[in-house]
Amino acid sequence: MRPVWRAPLVALALLSMIWGVWLGLLRLGWALPLPKPDQLILHGPLMIGGFIGTLIGLERAVGLGTWWAYSAPALTAAGSLALVLGPSPSSGALFITLGSIAVTAVYGVVLRRHPSMAIFTMAAGAAAWVAGNLQWLAGFAIYRVVFWWIAFLILTIAGERLELTRFLNPSRRVRLAFIVVLAVVLAGTALGVRWTEFGVRILGVGLAALSVWLIAHDMARRAIRQPGLTRFVAICLLSGYVWLGAGGLLAIVTGAGTPGPSYDAVLHALLIGFVMSMILGHAPIVFPAVLGKPLPFRWSFYVPLVVLHLSVSLRIAGDLVDELGRLRPWGGLLNAAALALFAANTAGVFAWGAIQTSSRAR
Repeated sequence: MRPVWRAPLVALALLSMIWGVWLGLLRLGWALPLPKPDQLILHGPLMIGGFIGTLIGLERAVGLGTWWAYSAPALTAAGSLALVLGPSPSSGALFITLGSIAVTAVYGVVLRRHPSMAIFTMAAGAAAWVAGNLQWLAGFAIYRVVFWWIAFLILTIAGERLELTRFLNPSRRVRLAFIVVLAVVLAGTALGVRWTEFGVRILGVGLAALSVWLIAHDMARRAIRQPGLTRFVAICLLSGYVWLGAGGLLAIVTGAGTPGPSYDAVLHALLIGFVMSMILGHAPIVFPAVLGKPLPFRWSFYVPLVVLHLSVSLRIAGDLVDELGRLRPWGGLLNAAALALFAANTAGVFAWGAIQTSSRAR
């Protein structure tokens, strides 16, 4: 698929993010228009399946280079549209579930061609996404399946980072430690189906351990000494690993597997603090590869990152220490501001790069 045909999928992913953020602000009490009251529950599915799932599926399809792999982002993008515009959420859930199965099939092909622990980890994450989606499709509440979705995102990121550590030639003990951590994360996710609080605590142990492993062995520790884009990516990664550890510790202490302030703190430490830090760090690398257009590095990349970390800190403080609940809505609003700044900065830098390329061609 040519880059020009990938742009609509990226646009649909960003639209999913925008609508998901809008619903998130409504859930926090901000007075915004809401066409359908029953859509409030779709905040998580749109952000994880519609936005991030579509981007991951598109990145994997570009990497594999076969036409059928693009069915994955096409299905998840269609699912997000169906969630918002369809007669019932079940049609959107079906499309997103089919898209997650297609992503898993892509990983299966890659694993057969290039077997490695890194690809296996990402494939396991995709399988966790399928497991969560099948439960969602069967009518399970979002809070019952969200930790499967979290496992999908975390294992996808961990697998990608593990793939890069091969350049550092990690020892057998280091690789074995990663396998143990992976097993704990998957065990905690699975145990949470039957014993919610116990499973969340075990998952928290795995996430905290993964945070330590990544901080100790990721290439970001060396890359942070380099200037420009390399340092920016390293800062995004390392700060995200801190939020991963914080989310893991919160899960251990609270065992929060049902909606409430502690549950909100765990989810947003992981999904905003960790996952969005990874997205901000990888976007300057992934978007040019997907769209076939340059994305020059600018200092403005740091602005949404700083706002993101401030917003997560404020939101978690609101969850844990603000009995009146006044801080959490403002933390959520800053979450939205960080994502808006990220989208605006990315679009602006793309446009500036296009202008520079055009002027040089003349």
